[in-house]
Amino acid sequence: MTAEKVAMIRQRLTEALVPSELDVIDEGHKHAGHAGEGKGHFFARIVSTAFAGKNPIQRHRMVYEALGDMMPNGIHALSIDAKAPGE
Repeated sequence: MTAEKVAMIRQRLTEALVPSELDVIDEGHKHAGHAGEGKGHFFARIVSTAFAGKNPIQRHRMVYEALGDMMPNGIHALSIDAKAPGE
């Protein structure tokens, strides 16, 4: 199931933000014993021209918007490293 979530995250981010670089990593193993254990902890590193001229909060909102209903239904926690090319 986790591999499916990673694939879905990758697909949605790719379609919405057309990244030149994208890494999505399942970090669930780092949250053993945490209240959200088993609900999906991920890290996304994304480089996209869509982020040019945007501040970090705007970039994170763009990622959350791209993921839509996955945020409350399948992703418990998401760490984001969002950059424009050359940053």
